[in-house]
Amino acid sequence: MRAVVVERWGGPESLVERDVERPEPGLNEVLVRVHAAGVNPVDWKTRASGALIGWGSVPAVGWDVSGTVEAVGPGVGHLRPGDEVFGMPLFPRQAGAYAEYVVAPARHLAPKPASLTHVEAAALPLAGLTAWQALVDAADVRPGERVLVHAAAGGVGHLAVQIAKARGAYVIGTASAAKHALVRELGADEVVDYREVRFEDILRDVDVVLDGIGGETAERSLKVLRPGGRLITLPGPDDVPAAPDGVRAVWVLVEPDHLGLRELAALVERGELRPVADTVLPLAEAAKAHAIGEEGRTTGKIVLTVS
Repeated sequence: MRAVVVERWGGPESLVERDVERPEPGLNEVLVRVHAAGVNPVDWKTRASGALIGWGSVPAVGWDVSGTVEAVGPGVGHLRPGDEVFGMPLFPRQAGAYAEYVVAPARHLAPKPASLTHVEAAALPLAGLTAWQALVDAADVRPGERVLVHAAAGGVGHLAVQIAKARGAYVIGTASAAKHALVRELGADEVVDYREVRFEDILRDVDVVLDGIGGETAERSLKVLRPGGRLITLPGPDDVPAAPDGVRAVWVLVEPDHLGLRELAALVERGELRPVADTVLPLAEAAKAHAIGEEGRTTGKIVLTVS
């Protein structure tokens, strides 16, 4: 099968297409024929240094997949060949989603929302589960709460805006002026141009901040939280600032979750969530996809078409 692998740790040019052996599903696993694979910042960060655990002898990047079940291994009773599925298998261990086929634990996948194309569905798992696990599992966002989403037009941010809105929150997003229309279209009640104003100078009494930027943004976010507020930061554990009494600050690392995927699919089918695939490229242009992503100006998600 065709697969994009990391020839050596480094820049986008280190991604190369190779013919590799097609995997076979084992116990409780399924073989998925990949139609589309999502591209995420963690992809190029690991490509640059191999920072995550569990890399095989031929490092293959990518986690987001949408495709069709090709074969099922022993013990799998709820999926059958021909089923359309999406998911984020094995994270943070190597999944190798930039390929024609991928093997995944059956419970790391869920039925693809019928209303989404494979490209749209591939844009959803990692970013969507990150937003869901941060806002719902960690922050327990409730109706009427004020939620601030940083980088609200980005991969995680544009989904977080919609999830928070579906939970009944008043949603504030930060984004550049050119992206304000999209963020409002996705449901934000208020949008702040981070290039023109410091958000902590104009915002107060926020219940939840979702920070996908880290660094000083996390520190500054503490200033807008009310007593009892929650700061959820995504870049890494070193980006969690020391919070004052009465404020909770935590790091969340996404994990595979078929129940979370089903919740996201339900939001999609109710018309409350839609992933934006702003850039779509063929698998052979994975290096270009990474180069675009590393510029840091992407709206929504980058997706690779495979078959």
